[in-house]
Formats: sequence, C-alpha cells, structure tokens
Amino acid sequence: MIRFGYHGSLRAAHAIVLAAAHDLDQFSFAEYDVTDPFRALRGGELDLMIVKFGRTEPDLEYSATVATDHRVAVLGAHHPLAGRTSVSVEELADFDGFRCPGAFPPSVWDEVTPPRTPAGRLIRRRHELTGAGSMIRTVQQTDAMHISLRSFADVAPPAVRVIPVHDLPAAPVRLARLRGHAPGHVREFVRDAEAAASEETP
Repeated sequence: MIRFGYHGSLRAAHAIVLAAAHDLDQFSFAEYDVTDPFRALRGGELDLMIVKFGRTEPDLEYSATVATDHRVAVLGAHHPLAGRTSVSVEELADFDGFRCPGAFPPSVWDEVTPPRTPAGRLIRRRHELTGAGSMIRTVQQTDAMHISLRSFADVAPPAVRVIPVHDLPAAPVRLARLRGHAPGHVREFVRDAEAAASEETP
C-alpha cells in the first residue's frame, strides 16, 4: 500500500496513478492541509504527495514532472468577471487576492499567486486563507479573486466560478517524498509515473 497525499482534487491524484498503469486499490489517499502541507509526509503518515511549482524543501526528493495543471481564477458567481470564458491576470489585479497560508512556502505561493502581473501591476493579497472552505466563503461574499489551478474545478461548489487564466503558465505537478526514506515499491511507482508523463510529452 502506498500512502498518497493530495490537495483538493482526488480525481487528479487518481489520474496520475492510472496513467502510470497502477491499481487504485494499491493506494491509500489522504488530503493534506495547505496551511502545513509537509507535516504528514515528515511525520511518517504519507509515503509521497503531490506538489506543484517549486522544489523548495531540502529534506524532500522530487520527481520529474508527472502532469501539468492549468491556471484559473476562482470567483464568486456575482463577480464582474464571472461570466467570462477566460481572463487575464492583468484584469485580476483589479481585485483583492489572498495571503500565503500558514506554513506554505512563500516562494511557492509567489508562483501560485504571483505578487505582480507580467506588466508589473501589484496583486493585492489582503484576505486570509486558512483552507478551501474559507477561500470559497470569501469569494462568495466579496469581489475577491483567487488564482488557483484547474483541478480545483473538481471540488468547486456551484456558487463559485472557475475561469481559465490565459496568460499564466501551467503548473508542473511532481511527486515528493522524504529524502532517503522511500521503499522500493514507492520508488517504482514514481519511475512509472515519470515514464508515463514522458511518453505523453510531444
């Protein structure tokens, strides 16, 4: 059994496993807390976890990219941009965003939610983020926006809109494990996931 950590979309975690031609019943899936994302891995509760963007933690080993996750804006249904088929990050800078949550690495948060747009506009991080529930409540009640990833659409409630952001790059998705602590069957799965992703890359 491989204890597999994910955040948000369980379907995205399943897709990585199935692409690697492994059986889902060989895995135990657990959602990790975005405010302290590496706690369960470091505490021995997980064998590996999905990470996106930067490889910042020196005690972890990171796989090659096994998938990508495109960028989106999470908006309340009432938001001025909620009816759009896509938006620019330059437009999103007109609205308040969210601060880095808890122990989440700030440098990675800067990649998820850039502090400035490509044109140099400041993205105002004014709202607290303690989890998906608090973010959803904030965008429902205000004109806040959250720059997130397409996999969030798998768990988004009907009262929010998930709109593609067409001028930000997709996030690389990797698998992380404690350095030097992965048993053979975990390393084998990581190799299979890397191989499957490389075959899909043109």
